[in-house]
Amino acid sequence: MEKRAAATIAAMAAAFAVVLCLSACGGSSGGEAGGNTLHVAYASFPDYLDPALSFDTESYTAMYDTYIPLLTYAHASGEAGSKVIPGLAKALPKVTDGGRTYTLFLRKGLKFSDGTPVRASDFTHAVERVFILDSGGSSFYSDIVGAEKFAESKRGGIPGIETDDKSGEIVIHLIAPRGTFTNELALMFVAPLPADTPMEDLSASPPPATGPYVITTSKPGRGWEYERNPQWLGNNAELMSEIPSGHVDRIVVSVIRNPSTEVNEVEAGRFDWMENPPAADRFAEVRSKYEGSQFRVEPQINTYYFWMNTQKAPFDDVRVRRAVNYAVDPRALERIYVGQLGASQQILPPGMPGYEKFDLYPHDLAKAKQLIAEADPSDRDITVWTDNESPNNQAGEYYEDVLNKLGFSAQLKIVNSDNYFTIVGNASTPDLDTGWGNWFEDYPHPNDFFQPLMAAESIQPTNNTNWAQIDNPQLSAKINRLGSETLGPKQEAGYAQLDKSFMEEAPWAPYGNLNVATFVSSEIELDKVIFNPTFGQDLTSFQFK
Repeated sequence: MEKRAAATIAAMAAAFAVVLCLSACGGSSGGEAGGNTLHVAYASFPDYLDPALSFDTESYTAMYDTYIPLLTYAHASGEAGSKVIPGLAKALPKVTDGGRTYTLFLRKGLKFSDGTPVRASDFTHAVERVFILDSGGSSFYSDIVGAEKFAESKRGGIPGIETDDKSGEIVIHLIAPRGTFTNELALMFVAPLPADTPMEDLSASPPPATGPYVITTSKPGRGWEYERNPQWLGNNAELMSEIPSGHVDRIVVSVIRNPSTEVNEVEAGRFDWMENPPAADRFAEVRSKYEGSQFRVEPQINTYYFWMNTQKAPFDDVRVRRAVNYAVDPRALERIYVGQLGASQQILPPGMPGYEKFDLYPHDLAKAKQLIAEADPSDRDITVWTDNESPNNQAGEYYEDVLNKLGFSAQLKIVNSDNYFTIVGNASTPDLDTGWGNWFEDYPHPNDFFQPLMAAESIQPTNNTNWAQIDNPQLSAKINRLGSETLGPKQEAGYAQLDKSFMEEAPWAPYGNLNVATFVSSEIELDKVIFNPTFGQDLTSFQFK
């Protein structure tokens, strides 16, 4: 990947003056280096544009190149992109005390985009912010000594984090070994931010960045813009040479709700890339016309499913939940997703360590009705939740119909995709009975498909990701035990059994794994676009022809 040499402050100022001029004077998208603007379409606004809170695929892609954690993931496609590399830290952590202590050193001379020096203690502030804001990612860091107490009290600090701003040393003490902690240090939740960053959602005014790009404008629901981080060429690029600097100087993102309109805009060259796949009814057309030149299917690990609230009737009865699994036909959902989805009925997706295919619930509507008759649920009024993006809304309509065929009185509630997960993750939202969900890997480890989604400690009043609210002490203990161990054949077998054990409890009705796509305009070098398995399309990799 092309790297840009470090520039003097004067040269950098001159470069930014050129960018501002091109922006103000209507410079074209493509063109000579130093003046190109990438125009991007998103079908929905990210759940958050705040690194402590972001927990969906849109926000991961949006902020991968802005907020750099102590560790990060390699800017590469496929398996190579799953490698953890140093970010703000000089090197990978030194792990001692039987896996309970992690020691890292901050690179010297780093600065945030506003010119503030990056300090070791900024990491402490970032972790505290995760707990104060009840981030959905907080369960990844609850094993830090004192973290659970801090999460409850929201004061007193986290004694398990020790920092020295002079030397840049950061020492993290865990209450028990955690085999996934290196991966979790590479997530944006705990990317250091300036010590005066407010303890509130900053999606409308994102905080200063450490990566090659900085978000300069955010209009929730409508779009946002990036420019080059003015500190990147001055300090950070030279210090973090493993992270590419990018090829465009400005990125303008617009939210376009209609995915068919997005396709038209990319075909016409008015947009250079659409972040989401083409509409289901146009997927085959786009693939046939542009595959290899402007379109390709990307490997990504995910699971699509319907969750059921196990804490309240009628889904507090396992017979009802199993009945739903028998009644949902993944083949019907394959047709709804028109070639974008591979059918599956389990939690772990293909390609994830520990995945072993099984089929506990072959489609059998008669058996499903028999189980419902045996359970005879007293509450048959059900609210079904889904978002308004196609084909997820059609999947919700299908699910509503299935529940009605089982004798329920189901009512579909379609929510704007911008805040769908925020709404269903808030315990105060009424009628959280059942609904649509999906999960894309945060890191290449099966724990990521269990701890935030199935562990009892992941149930939170806000930003909850355990939408089924399943609280099984025995299975939660197994999640914690497996997560504390180094992944190997024994642990993979344990996760395969855990997958089956949870599906016997049936908190979900999984139905498939989505094929993700990259579709760009004819002006973009498709073969240069990096698709990271966790963060999606890498903004630093887009180049004009």
